[in-house]
Amino acid sequence: MKSNSTHLIFLTYLTLCFWPYVAFSQTNLSDEALAKITFAQNLNSQLPTDVTFRDEAGQLVELKNYFNKRPVVLVLGYYQCPMLCNLVLNGMVESMQDLRWTIGKEYEVIDISIDPTEKPALAAAKKRNYLKRYGRDEGAAGWHFLTGDAPPIQKVAQAVGFQYSYDAVSKQYAHPSGFVVLTPDGKISKYFFGVTFSARELHRALEAASTRSIGSRIQELVLLCFHYRPITSKYGAAIIFSVRALAIMTIVGLGLLISKAAPRQPEPASSDVCAPENEPVTPAK
Repeated sequence: MKSNSTHLIFLTYLTLCFWPYVAFSQTNLSDEALAKITFAQNLNSQLPTDVTFRDEAGQLVELKNYFNKRPVVLVLGYYQCPMLCNLVLNGMVESMQDLRWTIGKEYEVIDISIDPTEKPALAAAKKRNYLKRYGRDEGAAGWHFLTGDAPPIQKVAQAVGFQYSYDAVSKQYAHPSGFVVLTPDGKISKYFFGVTFSARELHRALEAASTRSIGSRIQELVLLCFHYRPITSKYGAAIIFSVRALAIMTIVGLGLLISKAAPRQPEPASSDVCAPENEPVTPAK
């Protein structure tokens, strides 16, 4: 019984460790299609601020409502994204927490869902979660979570160079990671790629954008290092190797722990009675 239980634990653990690689390997997007999903750097391009979305309260708003006063951080993703969008937002919030500037006072943040099926209620829940994480009361007035129809979403995504594609098999979007900093009049000033961001570089980008300055291109190697393929759930060969190696080490450690924890059978007591040499054995009465 003990052996069967041990085997069951190992099989369960193996399944949990490696099932994601199998489950997400089924997709109708080819490698060629995924390779086209990039984040082009359209510096100095104008964002179409006349397009209409719905804010987290369900009200119709035009993007122009959030411009003309302060620089804007624009994030594209979707609110039900299983991992990447949360990683981008988490990294962005951690960087913004280290800034002296505050959302709603010195700059605005706009999140736009690329999924036209997502509704304001979902955006409102996302906003509550990240405002709590951000921890500054002023952020509520300056951080906007928007949803909308496909045409305005595509217009904004095309303007900033954000390529994405929907996979019907996994019901997920393949998309790059990062965000854009825009000037108060909606010109693209700076790109940030990846899922972790320097607070110092972000502050410099916001200061430059506030004066309507246009930054320089950044190396796309940063995007490739952090590039996430949500359809296949892969980060890259190096990370997959590390994860698998860690899983194997954990399995080996678990096996050693189980083997040490297993109770040992006591040795049978000997029926022979050993007496000191040259001394007679006294029979039991």
